[in-house]
Amino acid sequence: MADIVKPARRRRFSINAVLDNLFFVVAGAAAVWLAYLVLTEGFSSGWAQLWFYLVFWVVVAYIALPRLHRILTNIYVPNYFIGRTRTSDGLLGDPVNLGLVGNEEQLHTAMTAAGWTRADDLTLRSALRIVASTVLRRSYNEAPVSPLMLFGRNQDFAYQQEVKGNPAKRHHVRFWRCPDGWLLPGGHATDWLAAGTYDRAVGFSLFTLQITHKIDENTDVERDHIVQTVTEADAAVGVNVLKDFATGYHSRNGGGDTIITDGDLPVIDLRRVTPSAAAFQESSAPVPMPHTDGGSPSDPLPEKAVRRPAQITFGAAVVLIRAFSPAIIILAILLDWQGVRDSAVFDFGDGITPNLEARDAALWIVIGVTAVFGAAEFLFGLFVFFGSNVARIAVMAFSTINILIAAIEHVNDHVAITLGTNLVGVSLDILILIALSSGRARDYARRPREKKASRAAL
Repeated sequence: MADIVKPARRRRFSINAVLDNLFFVVAGAAAVWLAYLVLTEGFSSGWAQLWFYLVFWVVVAYIALPRLHRILTNIYVPNYFIGRTRTSDGLLGDPVNLGLVGNEEQLHTAMTAAGWTRADDLTLRSALRIVASTVLRRSYNEAPVSPLMLFGRNQDFAYQQEVKGNPAKRHHVRFWRCPDGWLLPGGHATDWLAAGTYDRAVGFSLFTLQITHKIDENTDVERDHIVQTVTEADAAVGVNVLKDFATGYHSRNGGGDTIITDGDLPVIDLRRVTPSAAAFQESSAPVPMPHTDGGSPSDPLPEKAVRRPAQITFGAAVVLIRAFSPAIIILAILLDWQGVRDSAVFDFGDGITPNLEARDAALWIVIGVTAVFGAAEFLFGLFVFFGSNVARIAVMAFSTINILIAAIEHVNDHVAITLGTNLVGVSLDILILIALSSGRARDYARRPREKKASRAAL
């Protein structure tokens, strides 16, 4: 009997997706505008404000260009496996040059025995530490590596070998667990894929102008170094090389570094490796019973606890800080009630001049409205922090309105946006929009409710 061909599932219309895409693009345009505002403010301030040019570089390199790259790469970069990783900006990253067969404990055991050190996760603390170690040329064996994406997610973990105590030079390799039942092109099965490269120096990215590690162009040398160290450390490790798995090519990664590879893909077989006790501690999964046949556990590893992304924390923090502005306004009115009442302009229409009682009543109305606005913003900030998608959308909508109003006034009414007027306020709205419209913030806020209970890692 002929196989029944199931019709492709029609994608459902999602108003959330439409709004997220809209805010994502608006945030990109707003970031470019912010870079322009900062640059013009620097020119107008003269040489006394040279620090504006540093701010301009930060805005361009870490806000505007990454968002523009993300918008464009969503259009033209394939969203399927082509043997390349992707950067967080959507650019093609390092080549996938290793496959591995075996469970996570066997992988940790093999890498540790081969003299590799597991890299720390990238956090604010580890990022500051690697900056300090690079500047001061201090050793940092567990230095984090930048995130690269495969299968739509960052690497599960990474290993590295520092060279002569110099944090600017290191061997390193990132690992991704393959989805259940997923096969390489040609039908080859692997449990893990990896991308190994050698950091030769620290420099500027050609495409984003960010400070990053520069890799050696011959990635095959690093690939072969990883295979050699693992196989020499344990005789139980086997290797099967998929010759000409990909066409040999010359290209560039997301940092603009040249890549040269012959297209071969070694697949390291770890199924005969005996996991060590330390490997169970390294694993993100509960400790499974060892298998005498060296195979993978039959039960799939559980999903890792969801961590609140930095974008959510930053956006919520800015909203919460901004919520105190109404309190400052109210306090200023209360401390100088008579002065504010006498100097304030009240327009009651028809030439009516309000008496003191009417002025007092108007001020109390102003205080009440301001207090309600501040309380609402404070609550929205809390809801955003705890993962509310409705609050995230509402905050982005409010920031977009503020940005559009400022832009219209700037263009039509020639209202200057400077440090002495509302440049800080506009910048905060743009940063909120950039943070909360990011993919990680969107995915976190739009997770099913039953999964949000697992986000306990605050």
